Amino acid sequence: MGTSTVVLSLRVLLVVLGLVGSDPDPLQDYCVADTKKGTRENFYCNGVTCINPEIVNTSHFVTSALSKPGKIGTVLGFNVTLATIFNLPGMNTQGLTMARIDIGPNSLVPPHSHPRASEVAILLKGSLLVGFINTSNHLFTQNLKSGDCFVFPRGMIHFLYNTDSKVQALAVSGLSSQNPGVQMASLAAFANGLAMPDKVSKKLFQINDQDVTSIRTSLGG
Repeated sequence: MGTSTVVLSLRVLLVVLGLVGSDPDPLQDYCVADTKKGTRENFYCNGVTCINPEIVNTSHFVTSALSKPGKIGTVLGFNVTLATIFNLPGMNTQGLTMARIDIGPNSLVPPHSHPRASEVAILLKGSLLVGFINTSNHLFTQNLKSGDCFVFPRGMIHFLYNTDSKVQALAVSGLSSQNPGVQMASLAAFANGLAMPDKVSKKLFQINDQDVTSIRTSLGG
């Protein structure tokens, strides 16, 4: 194999590795997000543009977004409040997202995945049964008590279930991407605007028409 071929192969490998890597490292100390509506509409990039570093101040690096509990939903009984570049602009380009997770008694954050991020959660109050399923369909579960942490590997389907029938649970998660994404299997299959075809749902879950309608209704689809 000639030298030019080796060099070309290495270049292709580096490009491929770059495509599957995590968020790129910042090229400056910080890049405080410019969240103005006009900027978001007229400029498109993998992230958000920066404001002039000369006008950066301490307020760009602090938020109280996670200090108060969110309104818990009535269907599954949980709420997720995010700290993102829109309420914490100093987070831009740092490869991070933070989340406050409030889970009602005997309620569930249903199985979901984050295609672009790993997640580590710390339980601050209550008790949780958490777990994830790997690509060999092996289930890893753990009962958490206050102060315990658990890691959900990137892209793995995972869940959080409040096992207490009286006490609301509170957890905080950190995710390793500015835009981790979320794919919630139950909502994707039954509750989105463009629902999965009934014949696909029936075949996949081995259910009938009445079951499909009932599930969609329960999930708000």
